[in-house]
Amino acid sequence: MFILGNTFKNVKVETSWETYVMIAVYFAILLAIGFYAYKRSTSTLDEYMLGGRDLGPLVTALSAGASDMSGWMIMGLPGSVYSTGLSATWIAIGLTIGAWLNYILVASRLRIYTELTDNAITLPDYFEKRLSDNTRIVKIISGLVIVVFFTLYTHSGMVAGGVLFNSAFGMNYHLGLVLAASIVILYTLFGGYLAVSLTDFFQGVIMILALVLVPIVALLKLNGLDTFSEVGQLKPTNLDWFKGTTTVGIVSLLAWGLGYFGQPHIIVRFMSIKSHKLMPKARRIGISWMAISLMGACVTGLIGIAFVAQSNVKVDNPETIFIVMSQILFHPLIAGFFLAAILAAIMSTISSQLLVTSSALTQDFYMLLRGKTLQDKGHEKEFVLVGRLSVLIVSLVAMYIAWNPNDTILNLVGNAWAGFGAAFGPLVLLSLYWKRLTKYGAIAGIICGSVVVIFWILMKNHGGIFEFYEIIPGFISSIVATIVVSLFTKAPIGKDLAKFDEMKNILKN
Repeated sequence: MFILGNTFKNVKVETSWETYVMIAVYFAILLAIGFYAYKRSTSTLDEYMLGGRDLGPLVTALSAGASDMSGWMIMGLPGSVYSTGLSATWIAIGLTIGAWLNYILVASRLRIYTELTDNAITLPDYFEKRLSDNTRIVKIISGLVIVVFFTLYTHSGMVAGGVLFNSAFGMNYHLGLVLAASIVILYTLFGGYLAVSLTDFFQGVIMILALVLVPIVALLKLNGLDTFSEVGQLKPTNLDWFKGTTTVGIVSLLAWGLGYFGQPHIIVRFMSIKSHKLMPKARRIGISWMAISLMGACVTGLIGIAFVAQSNVKVDNPETIFIVMSQILFHPLIAGFFLAAILAAIMSTISSQLLVTSSALTQDFYMLLRGKTLQDKGHEKEFVLVGRLSVLIVSLVAMYIAWNPNDTILNLVGNAWAGFGAAFGPLVLLSLYWKRLTKYGAIAGIICGSVVVIFWILMKNHGGIFEFYEIIPGFISSIVATIVVSLFTKAPIGKDLAKFDEMKNILKN
């Protein structure tokens, strides 16, 4: 979700052969999962892009969480709490509420509706079929938004991987970039969605173990629960929910939760589960994983304040506090495990973004130009091949951009969460709950949400209302534009609404 960028530049981690062994084992497991997925389920585009809609609730939930959180949960959030105290945790609350609402409002309905709409396997494809858009404009516009933003988004994750190898192992940045990117490309290229989901599940387990073990061991090494009192004594505002922030800041942090409704790499997980009836179980697993992981990240940041004060260790960059604590507190073999957890957070998001971008290029552009659909027999191998080539092309473009990191691009990519949330979030919700939605309303909403977010980002330095997180005005303007334009354009006719009613009937049964 969030971008690590160059946050690892000042980290100097002493590494030993045990650490290298753990990283090598981690890579070997990822490649083995990719090979397993390649052998099991990649013969058709539906299998390659959605795993044949046959995944269970456990894999669905943890893969959604791992692809969502990225390296931000292990680096950015602990660093923010370490710097400002409890007031930085509002974002964790907003994200947890947003993820829970996403399961409640979107998950089951989208799973049913995408299958009813001729087995739509991408968001643009679903939008087109839901709105009976024969002009293909909705699919083209939404596909372009996905390709452009996710190519930049993916590049940022690759930068983070390269910088991590450079900082943690002293490896050349470009060599680290190629190594991290190559592993992700290999298992995504050959194993497709099943490989991405299974590796995300594995990586989700690693991430939660790391975020539970580091703060617990740190507490045991320090003064137990009395450590929190010490944190408050060092700086009273550390344990104050409202100091160090403003009303605008709290509202903006909570508003991150709005982004979930429009994130293609997250809601595609809902489309792949075996049955909508399994969604409540997936929700309980997913939200529990998320709450425990976010709590661990926040506690790591708080305990880090006392840890640094007692150990006199130098932390040049707050966002490296997790790395510093894990490397000092644990045996090199376990320390390697925690470095693998950081890699897991980075790579799980990259792989998900690659696959979503590939699916957009394949179904929303290539198949559109060829005049083909998933229902056309005899082209399965062709479509899967194009999907794999799309993964490779997007990866190479992202690596090219990442070769010489550009801070301006990284800053722009940092706002992709808001861009997707504002462009697609209102449309996803309205498509599932409002019959009167039209294709022209959808087009207006996507464009308006995207433009307002970009405008808000450009105006942020002017202060005032522009201090609010850009997803707030973007989301509101997108909803208004979608509803107003839909009401002023021709209403959908009866046949276009039959599947809407069928979706509601299936949901009741």
